[in-house]
Amino acid sequence: MGNAGHVQVGFPTYYHPPRTPSKFLIDRKGMASFSLPPIHDNPDGGWGPSSSNIPEQFKFKDIPYAPFSKSDKLGRFADWNDPMSDNRQATTGASATRDSRGVSSRSRREGAQAFGSGTASAFAYFHVDDESSFSLVDNKAAPPRRGNAFTRGRATGRGSASFANRGAQRPRGGFTPGRGGFQRGGRRGWRDWDKGNRARESSVTISPHWSMLEEIEFHRLTKLKLDVDEVEDIGTYGRIFAYDKVYDRITTKTEKPLQPSDRIKYNTTTSDDPVIQQLAAKDTATVYTTDVILSVLMCAPRSVYPWDIVIVREGNHLFLDKRDGGPFDTVTVNENASDPPQDPAPPNPNNPSEKSTQETPSINSATSLSLEATYINQNFGFQAVIESTAVDFAHPNPFYGPGETEPLASCGYRYRVFDLSATEDEDIKLCVRTEVDAFLPGHGNPQDGHGLATIRALNEFDPRAPGAGGAQDWRSKLDSQRGAVVATEMKNNSCKLAKWTVQSILAGADLMKIGYISRVNPKDNSRHVILSTASMRPADFAAQLNVTLANGWGIVRTIADLCMKMPEGKYVLIKDPNKPVIRLYSVPMTAFTTEEEEGETFEAEEHESTA
Repeated sequence: MGNAGHVQVGFPTYYHPPRTPSKFLIDRKGMASFSLPPIHDNPDGGWGPSSSNIPEQFKFKDIPYAPFSKSDKLGRFADWNDPMSDNRQATTGASATRDSRGVSSRSRREGAQAFGSGTASAFAYFHVDDESSFSLVDNKAAPPRRGNAFTRGRATGRGSASFANRGAQRPRGGFTPGRGGFQRGGRRGWRDWDKGNRARESSVTISPHWSMLEEIEFHRLTKLKLDVDEVEDIGTYGRIFAYDKVYDRITTKTEKPLQPSDRIKYNTTTSDDPVIQQLAAKDTATVYTTDVILSVLMCAPRSVYPWDIVIVREGNHLFLDKRDGGPFDTVTVNENASDPPQDPAPPNPNNPSEKSTQETPSINSATSLSLEATYINQNFGFQAVIESTAVDFAHPNPFYGPGETEPLASCGYRYRVFDLSATEDEDIKLCVRTEVDAFLPGHGNPQDGHGLATIRALNEFDPRAPGAGGAQDWRSKLDSQRGAVVATEMKNNSCKLAKWTVQSILAGADLMKIGYISRVNPKDNSRHVILSTASMRPADFAAQLNVTLANGWGIVRTIADLCMKMPEGKYVLIKDPNKPVIRLYSVPMTAFTTEEEEGETFEAEEHESTA
């Protein structure tokens, strides 16, 4: 044995401090004895000290403790290669190889830790004072990142590709090999990464002088319900022609060109209808509207594009109107598609060079397609009737004046009253002007409401164009796979088809005639052909579209009650252009009138002259 206090036992050397008399007590017999300190057992039955039984002399009783297991290997006190809570790996220290599941080779070799693997956050330092004094200033969403992150085995930019995929066939819409490297092909085009994030503009300019009264989310509208069964016919006006059954036998092999026709068809708003004015003078109902406006309100939760309804309260009457040139005068295209058609981005007013190079509207833009669909719907309804066979309703067309010379289109107006009373004590009725387009010969007397039909048209523009919504080629699929074509249209045009179905049910039509019309050339939007015509019963088609009339009547009753609680005046119900929300604003009585437009023009001219 060498120096005192050291014991050499092979390898390694362990150190023992030299014994001093102060560590021992001398008893009466002169024998040395050792006094053991008190041992505190864990009353919880666990391993390690207990928070409820720590001696008071220990100053570290408030320090967080990470549990551990007896079987854990204490080979290292820190591992800089462990994955952090945000699935990132620290870059400090030596790297360790990991398998596909993210487990390092060292962890597999030394064994996984039984306890304490998720307690690293217990020792993290939180800036309590800084967090309490922090306030968010800018809550705008971060701009989308241009391009995708680097991924294995996929092209990440123009001219780049993985070596594993070299020579493989690439899908349409990706990068295709060509002269000069990889070129963009298929459906992808300029600024495709930004098309889904372009914000739409409101259908009407919201003045800062307007006051918002109510805001309702769509998910609240879908929970409303009101059963309306009773309907009363007040009067019928106009003349309708017989539907030509030849169009039911058209196929893609026997297509028929769409012929433009010069006919007059009125789409007058509610307040300008002379019949509704007479009915309001007789106090026939409480709410007055048209089937076009009412269908938009009943199908509001399906809408994506912005719209607005002008509401006027006069005494105990409520009038739902539309603006001239508003969204009610046109037909939407692929409104509910995952990637709907887009209009070109407006120029930046702060960039003079961008004004001169403004993008020309494409024939496949949202506005161009809407005008094209409106043109197709009108002309198909004019063409699919036999004008030599006509039926006159009880009263002539109320909008056709004696000075008119152009021929009228086939259109019949049925004024009907629905009872919206929820209890027997209430008396809330709605008067709506509905429209029918033709009658079916041999299905009863049209004057009594039998054999009436509505005529609509779906249009195909270009299956490969942006905004087509994955539509099939009608010429090759319409005859053999009609179900797939109809399912795609029900997905991409859910709101439009729901509105057409509701309008047919409100009018009491027996059938809906829907034509399938396509362009002669996908690059030309002026010539079209009729490929087929489908007949559907409105009630059955509503069930396929999952359209519930009780929910629509609940929405109408809710908006009517909300407006009847307000004082007399003018209001406007606006659908948010980018959110599933509708808002009710209080506007001046001169809003949306010719006098207001003239006043705004005069103020603009005066401002320019002073400038």
